[in-house]
Amino acid sequence: MAEENETEELEVKENTEGNTSSDSSSEPKKEGGEEEAAESESNKEGLIKSLFTAGNKLLTLPNSQVISINDDTRKLLALFSDGRFLVVETHKFDGRVMSFQALAKRKGLRFGKPMFVNQNELDAIYRYGERSAPPELSEKEVQENQLQMQRDFVNVVARAAAVKVSDIHVVVADSTQIMFRVNGMMQTVMEYDGAWGESFVRAAFASADISDSNYAQNEFQGAQKLGATPLRGSNGKLMLPHNVLAIRLQFNPIAFGSQYLVMRLLYADDNPDGSGDLASLGFGEYEENLFFRLRSVPTGLSVIAGPTGSGKSTTLQRNMIKLLQEKNYELNLITVEDPPEYPIPGARQMPVTNANTEAEKDEMFTKALSAALRSDPDVMMVGETRSLSTAELTFKGALSGHGVWTTLHANSAPAIITRLRDMGIQKFMLSDPELVKGLISQRLFRKLCPHCRKSVKDMLDNPAVKRLKVALGDFGIENTYMRGPGCKYCDNRGIKGRISVPEIILPDATFLELMIDSQTRKAIDYWTSDLNGRTLKDAAIERMLKGLIDLEEVERWCGLLDQRPVY
Repeated sequence: MAEENETEELEVKENTEGNTSSDSSSEPKKEGGEEEAAESESNKEGLIKSLFTAGNKLLTLPNSQVISINDDTRKLLALFSDGRFLVVETHKFDGRVMSFQALAKRKGLRFGKPMFVNQNELDAIYRYGERSAPPELSEKEVQENQLQMQRDFVNVVARAAAVKVSDIHVVVADSTQIMFRVNGMMQTVMEYDGAWGESFVRAAFASADISDSNYAQNEFQGAQKLGATPLRGSNGKLMLPHNVLAIRLQFNPIAFGSQYLVMRLLYADDNPDGSGDLASLGFGEYEENLFFRLRSVPTGLSVIAGPTGSGKSTTLQRNMIKLLQEKNYELNLITVEDPPEYPIPGARQMPVTNANTEAEKDEMFTKALSAALRSDPDVMMVGETRSLSTAELTFKGALSGHGVWTTLHANSAPAIITRLRDMGIQKFMLSDPELVKGLISQRLFRKLCPHCRKSVKDMLDNPAVKRLKVALGDFGIENTYMRGPGCKYCDNRGIKGRISVPEIILPDATFLELMIDSQTRKAIDYWTSDLNGRTLKDAAIERMLKGLIDLEEVERWCGLLDQRPVY
């Protein structure tokens, strides 16, 4: 907006009084007053029209796609696309006006200093704006727009699925950024305007098969889209890519923007043959042997831990498939999941449904788990131990003679005990090795491209390589590689997928007692020495020395090589 407009005041004076004399002979003067009033109205109309010239638009009209405000606020102000900002003079210090200014600033809208008007003038401006506004879209046009946004939704998912993206992040503010998480790293791949992003998020919510009943922009909401079902309103023509089994959607309001959508893609072809092969995930002979021992135990609890996106669910699925195969499918495996992520052939997979809030989800999860315990299971798989009631039921299942497998958010394998104790599980159950059978934690490490990786022998001045020299000597230098520049075999990334790196504990009473007594350091030393255990760092170093992962990746997840792990 030009500088001279910043201090401009819209002054439209009405003069309908005419001559105030009561003399009956003043009739011609009265007629002159009416002419002046008519001229004043004409001037006002002209000034109002001037506000809408040169394509200038009133942004604060009802149903605006640019900025949404309530009717009470709309009675106090008006904002135009050229930055002219009108405020009713008697409300210049109203908090609603100041809140609107803050909202407009967050959205990146241009606005100058207020131009003060009276209430009648503001009402006239809105009446003119509504008359001159483009007609509302027909029902057919609305449907076509919705269908186009659904196409955009499918296209974004298809582009992500083509390169096996694990998560799609959509951040809507002044502009819309779409980011893909590829091999654990975030990359911005597309950018659109804010209005497109708002429509995209609504289309994503509308496409869900399981969701809250109504989309609420300022609330946290979750939903799920199944790959096997067509998008609503698409006449069955729009489907997700064939390799996408489902999408978990999380809708979040954010500061300095309007919406943040995260979509987790679950792929159907990660295990097309229903294989229980753990080696393909990155597990070595040592870890496969420990998993075999855990599957051979008919009762007790085994827990797989790690942060979000660490591959817990995939490992659990493969292990359950392997268990059924080893037992010739002669046992009853029941799963309770929110929601079921991957198919497990031969298992009865029970979804948690009809729950919107976290409290309802916990209640329904507990109800489903109780039902599973009454359904004659041999082995139970609980998708996630998310609350004390769920944890108590998993222990109840182990106490009553079942094998129970579950996942948990914990930082390491030893920390599973700490986490369960913090949730409220009684010490006598945590200290019983007949109940607590397996503690597993894992991370996903980026795998080096074998064709373009670089030996660290040519990087001896690199600080990380110096730490490698201190920790592992010349043997480490000879057998360690770093990420290369990229080539045709890795799409110029230097990375060729990811592999699981676990730490697995088969605890005994001594280890459990030390952990419960908060003697974590002693428990770790006892595990690695007396129980022949191997920490995540040791497992990662083994893979590094095989040339599978690079030095920087080991230090990213496990800390510096020349320092002792801190537990």
